[in-house]
Amino acid sequence: MNFEHSDDRRMLADTLVRALRDGYPIETRNAGAYGEAGYDPAVWAQLNELGIVSALFDEAAGGFGGSGFDIMVVFEALGRALVVEPFLGALMAGRALAAGGGHDAALAGIVSGETIAAFAHEDGATPVTATPSGDGWTLSGSKAVVQQAGAASLLVVTVEQDGDPLVLLIDAKSPGVSVRSYNTVEGGAAGDVSFDGVTVAADARIGSEGQGQAVVDAAVGAGLLALSAEAVGAMDFVKEATLGYLRDRKQFGVPIGKFQALQHRMATVLLEIEQAQSAVINAATAFDGDDVTARDRALAAAKYTIGRTGALVAEESIQLHGGIGMTWEYAVSHYAKRLVMIDHQLGDEDHHLQRYIELAKAA
Repeated sequence: MNFEHSDDRRMLADTLVRALRDGYPIETRNAGAYGEAGYDPAVWAQLNELGIVSALFDEAAGGFGGSGFDIMVVFEALGRALVVEPFLGALMAGRALAAGGGHDAALAGIVSGETIAAFAHEDGATPVTATPSGDGWTLSGSKAVVQQAGAASLLVVTVEQDGDPLVLLIDAKSPGVSVRSYNTVEGGAAGDVSFDGVTVAADARIGSEGQGQAVVDAAVGAGLLALSAEAVGAMDFVKEATLGYLRDRKQFGVPIGKFQALQHRMATVLLEIEQAQSAVINAATAFDGDDVTARDRALAAAKYTIGRTGALVAEESIQLHGGIGMTWEYAVSHYAKRLVMIDHQLGDEDHHLQRYIELAKAA
């Protein structure tokens, strides 16, 4: 099996890495991540000029990429720079629209980067319900921790119901929709979205009747691959920063990287990162295959692996750096927080280990 990237994909990755290295230092990142908006609109616009969102979709959806490896290289680069701009929402909301068909104008806006969209999937304290009303539905309830909900003009909302989920495209400014935004602990923004008697027409539905689960799976599957690749990128940065510190920090007149105990700990970290990267490559390969069960198993394995490994890398990097690793000014502390929190998005390592076991039994 050939894991070599195409020339176009290598050029995309190199361009994105270079743009982030030159224009997105940790100070710029943190100013946006912990600001009121939770991201920097100017950075979002600049990155969209490079066509980054378009690379996440195929030609049928208006993009120029869309494969599993396209998602992987983009989000690995975003993770390496700890980018907080709303790329995950664009990917998941756009993938739902592409899978369901229709809503061409909304999808075009997302793919071009002109429209910010959010994927509202996790129910809040009161699960969202959809009551039939005329030819449409009336929504009540709430969705929790919706990434960049405050910045989004479009919401893709999932509603659990008997038989098949209902997936709806809703204008975030619709009467009865309210968002309580907040900054997340690792930087960036999320929001709790409430629906108070929100009426939507039949044409708000994404996909036809009976297609809801396939639409949700398309969005969540892409999100799992993206988060796993983002974690690998973040781990790669932390690895290099920690190796540099072990070379530069001296104690008793020698670099602390000469101490055998620290060498053993760092060797374990390096091996685990390689394992995580292999799991993500496997998931990216299976993502485009026809075997749905193999795809879902590979995604579950990748998300489990990066959850377990991310926690290890975060803990060891802080320990190996000592006190400086916890300081706000030092980038590693922010990467460590993000690695821990990625595990909790779209199901943690326990959830995906159980899912992998269940899928293996069904195979």
